[in-house]
Amino acid sequence: MASLNVLAVVCLGYVALLFLVAFLADRMASRGHSARWLRSPLVYTLSLSIYCTAWTFYGAVGYAARSGLEYITIYLGPTLVMIGWWWGLRKLVRIGRSQRVTSIADLLSARYGKSNLLAIGVTILAVIGTTPYISLQLQSITLSFAIFAEADPLRSVNETQTVFWVALGLAVFAILFGTRNLNANERHHGVVTAVALEAVVKLVSLLAVGIFVVWGIAGGLSQTLQRIDASSIGQWQVDGGRWAAITFLSAAAFVCLPRMFQVMVVENEDERHLRIAAWAFPLYLLLISIFVVPIAAIGLELLPQGSNPDLFVLTLPLAEGQQGLAVLSFIGGFSSATSMAIVAAMALSTMVSNHIVMPIWLRWQEVGASVSGDVRDVVLLARRLSIAGIMALGYLYYTISGGGAALAAIGLIAFAGVAQMLPSLVGGLFWRGATRAGALAGLTVGFAVWLYTMLLPALGGGVLPTHILAEGLFGIGWLKPHALFGIEGLDETVHAVLWSMLLNTGAFLIGSLATFPSPLERLQGAQFVDVFEHSSGPRGWLGSVAQAEDLMIMSQRILGAGEAQRFFQAELARQGGRGPLPEPTPAFLERLERELSASIGAAAAHAMVGQIVGGSSVSVQDLMAVADETAQILEYSSRLEMQSEELSRTARKLQETNEKLTQISQQKDAFLSQVSHELRTPMTSIRAFSEILRDADHLSATDHTRYAGIIHDEALRLTRLLNDLLDLSVLENGQVTLNFSAGRLGDVLDHAVATALADGSADLRVLRDDATDDLRLSTDLDRLSQVFINLIANAEKYCTAEQPQLRIVAQESGDWLFIDFIDNGAGIPPEYRTTIFEKFSRVSPERAGGAGLGLAICREIMQRLGGDVGYLAGQEGGAFRVSLSLRREIAA
Repeated sequence: MASLNVLAVVCLGYVALLFLVAFLADRMASRGHSARWLRSPLVYTLSLSIYCTAWTFYGAVGYAARSGLEYITIYLGPTLVMIGWWWGLRKLVRIGRSQRVTSIADLLSARYGKSNLLAIGVTILAVIGTTPYISLQLQSITLSFAIFAEADPLRSVNETQTVFWVALGLAVFAILFGTRNLNANERHHGVVTAVALEAVVKLVSLLAVGIFVVWGIAGGLSQTLQRIDASSIGQWQVDGGRWAAITFLSAAAFVCLPRMFQVMVVENEDERHLRIAAWAFPLYLLLISIFVVPIAAIGLELLPQGSNPDLFVLTLPLAEGQQGLAVLSFIGGFSSATSMAIVAAMALSTMVSNHIVMPIWLRWQEVGASVSGDVRDVVLLARRLSIAGIMALGYLYYTISGGGAALAAIGLIAFAGVAQMLPSLVGGLFWRGATRAGALAGLTVGFAVWLYTMLLPALGGGVLPTHILAEGLFGIGWLKPHALFGIEGLDETVHAVLWSMLLNTGAFLIGSLATFPSPLERLQGAQFVDVFEHSSGPRGWLGSVAQAEDLMIMSQRILGAGEAQRFFQAELARQGGRGPLPEPTPAFLERLERELSASIGAAAAHAMVGQIVGGSSVSVQDLMAVADETAQILEYSSRLEMQSEELSRTARKLQETNEKLTQISQQKDAFLSQVSHELRTPMTSIRAFSEILRDADHLSATDHTRYAGIIHDEALRLTRLLNDLLDLSVLENGQVTLNFSAGRLGDVLDHAVATALADGSADLRVLRDDATDDLRLSTDLDRLSQVFINLIANAEKYCTAEQPQLRIVAQESGDWLFIDFIDNGAGIPPEYRTTIFEKFSRVSPERAGGAGLGLAICREIMQRLGGDVGYLAGQEGGAFRVSLSLRREIAA
């Protein structure tokens, strides 16, 4: 007999294997060269087996032993969905990818105007509805250990302690591999691969037990069929109401369970995988259920009266002395329970953190969304704590309920709870008129009825007083939990499903018909209902240039500095702009909101962008997409409002352009005055001292040398000014000849630093990272050095810090090289950042010499070299970024 010690070692070894598989899959995916099988339809199909939990592994046999062929209903529902409604699942997956939803709560929130109140309601319903199911998994593992303990005289199992340690272990695994990425659209390859492996293990173990029972115990297929016919299972009894209710529940749960939504929608790599899963997953269900009846019938025949039929899969091999097969069966049940609990905890933690923790945290942050900080740590901590809390709820439910109910009964309670999301989900996918008020009404009514008629009575232990069960709430007979509205005699499950879904759907329809959807709801409705025609999403935000930096800071807090900067640089390249940050157009703000929603959910992302941008605008095309006969007046008004906002935006741009032209004109006048002064001053000195040298007859040698030196210095000053003017003219007219050569970046920077600080009087400290010095460049190295010299010299002149410091940071990004020059001074005021590269611009005419041509020359040079130079916003001091292509062939 396998001892508990051996069983514990086997469990630890199996868990270690899962850890290794998950770790290797995550590592391969993070390196960007994951094997094709990680993204294959096979892994996707096997991951759907998360539906087959301990309920189907253990409970299906117990279900068949108690209720005959009724167990088929738990497989029939998902099969009907996959075969008959795969096009609806494809629509759901397309919506999930286009809207970048992170959970079923996120999807419903996005559909109904990005309502976080609705998301909170769905999250609470999902947590409460899934808690019994997690308790079921913990109970199944505990019962399995207890079976082995009965035959081990040296050991005994404390069920409460066992459940505690199992819950703790599952929480640790889910935290380690379910919260590695903040972005929920970054697939959890490790967890999905581990789930796929567990799918194979539980299928193989159940098939092995079934083959042993049919050919090892019963003596073959024909003898097995005879023994089934002779048992109570062979009596074909169909309760039409229960079959219909449970088939409906299993179908609804297959779509609405948070863990199923996670693997079917969020983790989906390619919606074409559904075509294969549409037949492959029903085949998996057929294989995993094919031996349920033989195991149940033989177990009823051979095992002692009173044996728990939920555990026949374990007790039959043990009774026949097949210890290895029993251990394999235990591992199969262990796989079924652990995979469900882990993925369910991951999915629920995302919902809790995105829709409960994040809104509370944002409300607590009084200073707004753009203040420096890091949201990533808050979200990840919230998800980890949520996983621990969800496992704790499962443990608490087990202790309160006593764990004595049949596994199938607990599963039906959970199914009925999550099924309350179905009317709002299906209505949102296919009915534009569905509203947030209707969805809230339906969920609230359905949840309350399910809680009152199914969950609370099942908990027992005095949670629902016995007088309410017998007499009804407040003594009103037609409010009895199992006989609502005076209808008695129905099966308890059928009764609860009938009334909860009927009242839920009715409240949803009435609420939607009685209220009018908001503009955002209508736009989102069009995107959902017609997702295959409108996969780009609504364009609802309108920002200004001044808000771009706030958006950048806010994005860095959520996505991280590197990812946020890459996103903004890609958007800048898409817009074809030269500025340091992209213009916050409606299309850009839509993409930004989608990117943020992958990390913190649609509602929170919408709130954070709205906190900065504030206003919204809609396009005529989107309005026409949601038009119907009852909304023509509102749509006409919306078009007028949109045109008014467009005119306002155009007026703002014209005003900004006019202000810029006025600045340039003023700077040009100042430039001409400055050039006249700069030319006149050295010319005056040269003329004066040359006349002294010409007319003076008795100058000493010392005076003669001093005056000649003054004339020489002023001539150099004059030459530099004329050279700058000539350089700018040549560059602007395209007459420059570029001399391309190869060299090291470090050599160019060394020369630039030495030249810019050649006089030795500067106290500027230059900090560099030598890691990129060996990078090879193929460009005009002299011209590039000229740009570097100018930027270093500017930092030396204008840095206002007590201990001036300049950081030079180089980094590669694809085919581009970025070199940042960041000082610790006060930086350049925002009002000057759009004009500093103009050839007449000087930010501080009263400080330092020069005619304001340096940065204009730098930009002209970099554009000739196929790159650019711009001001880098969002830094502590003055910052400039030089961009240079590493692959592009430049024509001189």
